[in-house]
Amino acid sequence: MIAPRHILGTFDESLAALRNNVLMMAGLSERSLGRAMKGLVDRNDDLCANTIADDEEIDQLEKQIDKDGVDILLRFQPVASDLRRVVSAMKLSTNLERIGDQATTIARRARKLNQHPSLAEVELIKPMYEQAMSMFKDSVDAFAREDVDLGCAVVTRDEKLDDLNHEASRKLIERMAQDPDQLRGYLNLIFVGRCLERVGDHATNIAEDAVYAAAAQDIRHPSLTATT
Repeated sequence: MIAPRHILGTFDESLAALRNNVLMMAGLSERSLGRAMKGLVDRNDDLCANTIADDEEIDQLEKQIDKDGVDILLRFQPVASDLRRVVSAMKLSTNLERIGDQATTIARRARKLNQHPSLAEVELIKPMYEQAMSMFKDSVDAFAREDVDLGCAVVTRDEKLDDLNHEASRKLIERMAQDPDQLRGYLNLIFVGRCLERVGDHATNIAEDAVYAAAAQDIRHPSLTATT
């Protein structure tokens, strides 16, 4: 039996609004991460303050997406691919909110670093940021375009980000031993690196949810899948 068109239209409109809010939230989280890193590299406290202030808007969007998602589930009781799209959108908002949190932490660390002479070792963080931001953008694109191949590709790039973080941390720890007067600064940079590594983890989660929404394929924990 074909459902009346006005019912489908109402669901389609609700789902489109939900997805639009997710993409808006993604844009805000991306902007916050970019501002936080620019505040760090350019030693700009205003950008850091803007990043911290924007976190509340990201949090409010997460609440709205959760509310709208639950409303769609209750009103329309979607099944199959429609259900996956709604649930994945709600899961994405959680990861986007956490990326916003990481941006806020970076901004706070940057403000502490800006109170002291600049450190050349900030350059160690830039490749991590480029990798994390690239993964983040592509994971959101995979969700928006329902691109399974792109989503899977994002997941494979997380290991490189982990390697960059380990290498940067190793070099910063060496610098701490050589230049103990700048210990706090090097420690703050290590924490920034950890934030970026976590951004990569959240981008990986987004990519995995994008693949599941588009193709009902669970690509989490591939090693466990291979052994079962």
